[in-house]
This record gives sequence, structure tokens and C-alpha cells, in this order.
Amino acid sequence: MALAEAVDIALCANPQVQSTWAAIKVQAAALGEARATYWPTVAAGLSRVNDRTTFPGSKLQPTAVRDNSKNIGVSWRLFDFGGRAANNRSATDLLNAALASHDATLQKTLETLIGAYFDAQTTLAAWQAKLTSEELARSTVETAQRKESRGAGAQSDTLQATTAFARASLDRSRAQGDYRKAMSMLIYVLGIPAETQLQLAPDLADDSHDMGKDLDTWLAQAKDQHPAIVAGRAQVEAAREKVKVIRSEGLPSIDATGNMYKNGRPNQGLPSVNTTEKVAALTLNIPIFDGFANKYKVSGAQAQVEQQQANLLDTTHQVQMDVVKAHADAQSALGNLESSQLLLQSAQNALASVQRKFDRGASDILEILSTQAALADAHQQRIRCLAEWRSARLRLLAASGGLGHRDISVSQ
Repeated sequence: MALAEAVDIALCANPQVQSTWAAIKVQAAALGEARATYWPTVAAGLSRVNDRTTFPGSKLQPTAVRDNSKNIGVSWRLFDFGGRAANNRSATDLLNAALASHDATLQKTLETLIGAYFDAQTTLAAWQAKLTSEELARSTVETAQRKESRGAGAQSDTLQATTAFARASLDRSRAQGDYRKAMSMLIYVLGIPAETQLQLAPDLADDSHDMGKDLDTWLAQAKDQHPAIVAGRAQVEAAREKVKVIRSEGLPSIDATGNMYKNGRPNQGLPSVNTTEKVAALTLNIPIFDGFANKYKVSGAQAQVEQQQANLLDTTHQVQMDVVKAHADAQSALGNLESSQLLLQSAQNALASVQRKFDRGASDILEILSTQAALADAHQQRIRCLAEWRSARLRLLAASGGLGHRDISVSQ
């Protein structure tokens, strides 16, 4: 399984991603509801009426009327001092905030998955390195035994080599256990059955990178496109539009209405003859006094704007701090990456040289064991530096809001 495949599986199974997608649908419906206020509303009614009238104490005969009563009405708001427009813009901003929140959730999910995937890759590499060290230690034991059998080596050399081999076997066993735990965590993050057997894709060194940009460029990128900041800006704009909506509720509005009634109005008795009534009206609504309720609503809405602005400022500071830390880590890890490769090559060359000398009897067991230990440490340092570089690089991309499938594919 490659990292890009793991990302696809995790994003499909993650409940938080599904929740934010549902939130987008909710806000999209709210936007449609806001736009609906620009259209007229039409309502119709139909009723079957049985109207019977009696005259107790009188010689008049009772009367009975049975007929259908019908009505239809049209209402259309023509003018409202921008309340509907502001509500429409507020709903649009909230939809944009939901989209940005969805992106932020995707970024967080990617960070978690990438961390679990690279932990598994790192522990796998460490296990493989310990296997190599174990094979080297086994080879040293066999060489020491052959030399002892020929009388060219001491028994103490064989015992020391055997001890080193036992230690290498123990380290290999522990590394294997760490790998199994890391794979279990990766399977959990993927959301697949626990008994699933996975095989990670070949571990390739990440030589392609774009760390040439300075810190200011990364900070500007984060400020422009980080989903959390984008969502915060949209929420501020939505709160501002909400102030306009509430303020317009205390201003005049104009409505146009039209109604037609057949055989009387709803909930009234039937007339003695068939009737048709048509009504058209243009209504000016002027709020005069509401106990200062609208004033307090406007004040509350303005306070919400200030609250959203403070949240946006806090989010921006937090994102910028994450970018600064990730940039410093990435620069340091990039420098360590080259040094660890030189260390590993030097340790491999040193071991090859000492092994040739040991085979010819020009070196003792202590020197070869020391060189093997140095190689094992160099392998460990190389694995650690690769893990730190990948983690720091992708953390920087995530902190700046630019983590996507393209970056994941490059990082494999």
C-alpha cells in the first residue's frame, strides 16, 4: 500500500470528514432558503362548507347552503432596506466557512494518517536494519568459530562475538515488535478491519523537495490559503452581514399582496349567493416601537462580529506559530539528512575494511564488534533523519495550508 492509496481509504472512512461534508449540505440548504425570500409566495385553500341556519320560535323555514369555498393569495416583498441581500451574503459566507472547515478537517486527517504511515515506514526500516545487523553479527560468530577451530583465534573472541549476536537478536526482536504496533496503529487510522494484512510500498528517499522559499513566503502562503484562516474570515463576514439583517428588521418594508376569494373568506359562513372577491394591496410596514428589542439585537450582533474577529486573530497567530516551528524543523532536518547519508557510507566502508582485516587475522574481535556497532548506529541515525525530514516537510506544508495529493505522492 502506497501513501496515496492509504489517504484515499482514510478520507472515505473518517467520520469527521463525513460530518463536515454534511455541514456543507446544511449551509447550502440555508443559502437556498435565503435566496427564496426574493420570490413571491403563493398559497391556496379549498374547503367544503355546509351552512345550516334555523329560526327557533319563528315560522321561518330553516335554510341550508352547501358549497365549496376557494381562495388563493400572492404575497411579494418588494423592498426591505437590504435585509434579504445581507441575509443572502451571510448565508454565502457561512457556506464558504463550511467549505474551509471541511478543508481544515481534510488537512488534519492527512496529518494524522501521514504520521501513522511514516511511523510504520520508520519502524519497518529500523527492523530491516536490525535484521542486517543480526546477519552481520551471525557472520562474525561463524568467522570467529572457524578461526578458533583452526587455532588462529581465542575462545574469548568467539564468546564476545556470540554475546554481540545475542544482543543483535534482541534488538531485532524489539524492532519487530515496534513495527507490529505501528502497523496496528496505521490500520486503526485507516478504519479497516484489524485483521487486515498490509504490505507497505517500497520506502523511497525523498530527494525532491521545495524548501527554497524563505519563512516570509511560507507565512504569506499560510495567511492566504490556510483553511482555518479562510474559514475564520468567512465567519467574520457572515457576522457583519448578520448585523445588517437585524438592523433592517427595524426599518420600513413594502409588500405587495393579491387575494381572490370564491364564496367567502376562509373560516366564514357561506353567503346566500355565489360570490367572487378580489383584493390587491400595496402595504408599507413601518416599525415604530418594539421596546428597544431591535437595538439590543444589533448590539448583540456587533458583539458577535468582535468575537469572530478575535477568534480569527487567535487562529492566525496559532497558524503562523506552527509555520515558524515547522520551517525551523524542516531546515534542520534537511541539513541532517545529508550528514546522515555521509555517516552511513563511512560506517559501511569502515566495516568492509575491518572485515577484510579480520579475515586475514590483522584485526581483533573488539575492533570488528565496535565497527558493527557504529554501522548499526549509523543506520539508526539515517532512519531517524529520514523520518524527521518527512515529518517536518509535510508538517510545514500542512501548517501553510498547502498539503494535498501532489505533495503526498512526491513524499513517497
